[in-house]
Amino acid sequence: MTITAPTVAVPGASSPGRSTRAYSRAAGIFYLLTFASSIPALALLAPVLNDAGYVTGAGQDTRVLWGCLLDTVNALTAVGSAVAVYPLVKRVNGSLALGFVTSRLIEAAVVMIGVVTLLAVVTMRQDLAGSGADAASVTVTANALVSVRDWTFLFGPGLMPVFNALLFGTLLHRSRLVPRLIPTVGLIGAPLLLAAFVANLFGGFAQVSTASLLLTLPIAAWELSVGIWMTFKGFRPDAVAALEARDAS
Repeated sequence: MTITAPTVAVPGASSPGRSTRAYSRAAGIFYLLTFASSIPALALLAPVLNDAGYVTGAGQDTRVLWGCLLDTVNALTAVGSAVAVYPLVKRVNGSLALGFVTSRLIEAAVVMIGVVTLLAVVTMRQDLAGSGADAASVTVTANALVSVRDWTFLFGPGLMPVFNALLFGTLLHRSRLVPRLIPTVGLIGAPLLLAAFVANLFGGFAQVSTASLLLTLPIAAWELSVGIWMTFKGFRPDAVAALEARDAS
């Protein structure tokens, strides 16, 4: 005769529903932090991005350093949003879930390249501008670094959200973890953002322009809405239960 030991509930142990709520809240908070950091970062970095003579001028280094710090927060929270939600969405489709984490990692890496190039410009201004170095050569080098950052801005925040929306939006649409309207906005916005990226790449219009803004709005609406929903509402219990039942069977 086989004797089965009784199951003992451990006080304070997390239930599956509670852990799922923690995943969704963490992912939502990270999504919202990407908004809270990226928008002011762009404004803070304006002096070094728009002034061709920044490296030989008086400079606003503290402002630029704060902008670089916020861009770093943006990169880290982008990765955090995918990692936080991975334990659940991998039940929907492991390949798509891993692809979402990978796309976020690539986006963060590209953003960090831009951060490092701007920090290099700040260092040049502090160490070389007043040292008697040739102003023309220093300016050319600094502007080349700023150009690198401009390209990272296009291939990072300007392109990678396309793949993020396609991957994460498909996972949420299939699983119904959130109302289907939310991922639908992301799936519609992805090709629009891709069109903006191609136009920016080939000089159709500037990345910071009215046309780019209009084509980017659906992706921004998708990311903001999914962040708010996951933070304050969480994933739908019936959809989570369906995934757990499928795993059990």
